[in-house]
Amino acid sequence: MQDKVFLDSNIVIYAYSTTDSNKQKTAKQLIMVGNTIISTQVLQEMINTFCRKLKVEYDIVKYLLQECIENVNHLAINSQLTIFLACDVAKRYGFSFYDSLIIAAALENNCTILYSEDLQHNQVIEQRLRIINPFCLGIKNL
Repeated sequence: MQDKVFLDSNIVIYAYSTTDSNKQKTAKQLIMVGNTIISTQVLQEMINTFCRKLKVEYDIVKYLLQECIENVNHLAINSQLTIFLACDVAKRYGFSFYDSLIIAAALENNCTILYSEDLQHNQVIEQRLRIINPFCLGIKNL
């Protein structure tokens, strides 16, 4: 059985960015594996990055969002419980609230791997979620 994996915003953004072709290839492979989960927060951060920072038109961003949503296994919607769990994670581990919200959504969806470039590589959260930076592993190890 494949591990359920959660993708942080930075991974999804790299999949649709042309700034680094190696990271783009790795990120696209992660989205396409069929056992990936993202949250509405990830999509919101993707929209914000593309529209505000990269000045991509909304029509193009909508197309990219649709493609991303079609290729992930599950779209997690943050609930009141997710927000409370995020507060607990932030308190216990010292992450920012928004990073904790990503972690909480991954935990709620029983993911065993959280792919992120921004969090501590190989850290284990709650003895069941491992944070992995896929860009320091190399493509053949995914």
